[in-house]
Amino acid sequence: MFNIGDKVVYPNHGAGTIVGIETKNILGKDNKYYIMKLPIGEMKVMVPVDKVEEIGLRSVISPEEADEVLSLLADDKSKMSHNWNKRFRANMEKIKTGDVFEVAEVVRNLTIRDNEKGLSTGEKKMLNNSRQILVSELVLAKDMDREEVEELIDNLIMQNTNLEEKE
Repeated sequence: MFNIGDKVVYPNHGAGTIVGIETKNILGKDNKYYIMKLPIGEMKVMVPVDKVEEIGLRSVISPEEADEVLSLLADDKSKMSHNWNKRFRANMEKIKTGDVFEVAEVVRNLTIRDNEKGLSTGEKKMLNNSRQILVSELVLAKDMDREEVEELIDNLIMQNTNLEEKE
């Protein structure tokens, strides 16, 4: 059970803070909902309390884990299929896990591929969505603002691609 003020991650949507717990009557049945405010886009999401496990709602990572995620961004890209359809499905599966390390890997790999060869429209959208999910969690885990986190991500990934160019 989460409480008001807890920082949580909603897979496929990103991280936010629980700002309330409300009971709503929907179709004649009372259900409890966490009211979650996402820092990016100022969106509010209602998460059914009884579906938390099914949805995969989890606490935001610690600052130490955030450092591990950031170091992953500076690693070499993982092997990806040359077939965009297979690559798209594999990346979608990683994002759906809600695991920030998997999401970071998708962001790193697609950013590097975009710089090298470009991305399809679908992959560009996937990169933007996964990047937003990653940024939202790092903003809360590291207590930094969005612009700082985005710049940090870009610098780490570009540092990696610049090293490859020099070799």
